[in-house]
Formats: sequence, structure tokens, C-alpha cells
Amino acid sequence: MSVLLFILIAVVVIALVFEFINGFHDCANAIATVVSTKVLSPKQAVLFGAALEFVGALTGTHVAKTIGSGIVNSEMVTLTVIFCALLSAVLWNLFTWWKGLPSSSSHALIGGLLGATIVKAGFEAVHLNTLLDKVIIPMFTSPVLGFCAGFTLMLILAWIIVITRAHPYSVNKSFRKLQLISSGLMALSHGSNDAQKTMGIITLALLAGGVLHKGPTGEFDIPIYVILACAITMAAGTMNGGWKIIKTMGHKIIKLKPIHGFAAETSAAALILTASHFGIPLSTTHVISTSIMGVGSTLHAHAVKWRIVGNIVIAWVLTIPACMILSSIIYYLIYKIV
Repeated sequence: MSVLLFILIAVVVIALVFEFINGFHDCANAIATVVSTKVLSPKQAVLFGAALEFVGALTGTHVAKTIGSGIVNSEMVTLTVIFCALLSAVLWNLFTWWKGLPSSSSHALIGGLLGATIVKAGFEAVHLNTLLDKVIIPMFTSPVLGFCAGFTLMLILAWIIVITRAHPYSVNKSFRKLQLISSGLMALSHGSNDAQKTMGIITLALLAGGVLHKGPTGEFDIPIYVILACAITMAAGTMNGGWKIIKTMGHKIIKLKPIHGFAAETSAAALILTASHFGIPLSTTHVISTSIMGVGSTLHAHAVKWRIVGNIVIAWVLTIPACMILSSIIYYLIYKIV
């Protein structure tokens, strides 16, 4: 076995490890609310979420192509760069999972890719316009949109309940059923966005390893075996659950009822599916978290536990720079050792 092939296999393996960790780290995005409102048991929710995460991962490749060639110049990316990016993202995800913080796996991966690429080839290897349009701007706007969407939808639902004079028992019963649909949409949207990021990374590795080649105009397709591998791996990760983060998302931010879960999931899923369509690697964690906050804010300001929110925001802000630093250090150490 050649050294290049060995490194390529190692990169693909760690990419799938990242996808698995992404599944159990971010499964809270899809199933936390449906568990906390007791619409489904944890076991039922995990199986339900895993099935729809798998389906969502098969719905497109727009985000994968953004990760694969949009953020950094793929011609300047080596297998070592990709390995460092993945390893830094895995370490950060494990750290935030240990702390029970719903940080962004997307931003961890992007930060890792940026850090190692800059050390290897300099800032000119970064596509700054794409980075700004599809990562930096959405990083700041998506939480605001998530909060506003959750807040607005919850107000609309509350208004409908008031004018129809619906009985609380009937409302709760109806939204327990509707939340099955909204949580399914959330799982589908998470698979459609997050699974594609690893597809893009693996494809980038296959290009760097010479297994795949770009077309005459620089285009490339995501191989079907890469799509299936990532879909299956993310679904497997979801089935193993990330209960610390589920507890934070489903209980610590606000106390959720089925109507709150429905409003948060529906508004978040709509935003994420839209982003996936346009190839934007959105942080699903940011969107569902702020949607929950927006829903909680319709009750009263103290319904949201802002101290917990503050800890989450700190993790959000630190993710990209922390992973840039981690991947830079890892790349430098490997370069020195080799």
C-alpha cells in the first residue's frame, strides 16, 4: 500500500468518524423538543430522527459542493490539510459534547479547514467572497432569523388559539400529533444540510488523492457511494444520541410544551431547508437554538434561561477561531514531525 493511499484511507475514516459524532452531537437539533415534550420516548425519537436524517442526506449536494470547492481553493488543499481540519473538528465536537454545549459542527469543520489551509498555502487560498456570503453573514443572520421566525410563528399560533377559544386539552392533544410532523421536518432538514458537509470533505479528499478528477470547467460531482456512506453514518450517530445536549436544548433553555416544540421545529426546518437549497452550510444548531429562544420569549422574558443561553453563545463565537487554531497547530506539528 502506497503512503498516499494510506493517508487517503485515514482521511476518509476520520471524516466518517466526524460524521458519526456530528450525528450524535447534533441529533438534539432534531429530537430534543419532541423528547422534552414527551411526544415520543427517547428511543422512539432517536429511531424516527435517524430514519429522516438518512432521507434528508439524500436530497441534494449543493452544500457539499460549497464545502468541497467554494470556501478554499481545492487545488491548494492536500490530504494532510483535510486530516488536520477533520481532527480539529472532532476534538472540538467531543469537548463541547462533554460540556453539554450545542456548538456548530459545521463551523467546527469550516474553521478547521480554514486554519490548516492558511498555514499550508496562505490567505490567498481562501475564497473570501464565498466565505463571507455563505458562512460569515449566515453565521450572524441565521440566529436572528431563527429567533424572529420562532417568535412570530408562536405569536400567530397563540392568536389563532385565542380567537377560536380552543380548550387547552384539545390544543395540547392536537400539537402532540403535529409535532411528529415538525420534528420529522427538522430531522430531514438537518440531514439535508449537515450530512452534505462531510460529503464535500470526502470528495475534496478524493480529488486531492487523485481518485476523482474535475471536469474541463472545474466542476465535479459527489459520488453516490460518498452520499450513501455519509447518510448511513450520520443516521447511525443519531441512533446513539447525545443526551447531554438534548437535555440542554430540550429542558434548560425553556420548559417546552408540544405547541412550543412545533413552532420552534417548523420555523427552524423552513430556514434550514431553504439554506440547503441555496448551498449555504448553515449551522442547524444556531437556528434551532434561537428558534426555541424566540418561542420562549413570547411567554415572558424570564421564561428563557439567559445564563444558559450565554454559555451557548460563547461556544458559538469560539467555534471557528478555536478550530482554526487547533488545525493550525496540528498541521504545524505534523509538518515538523514529518
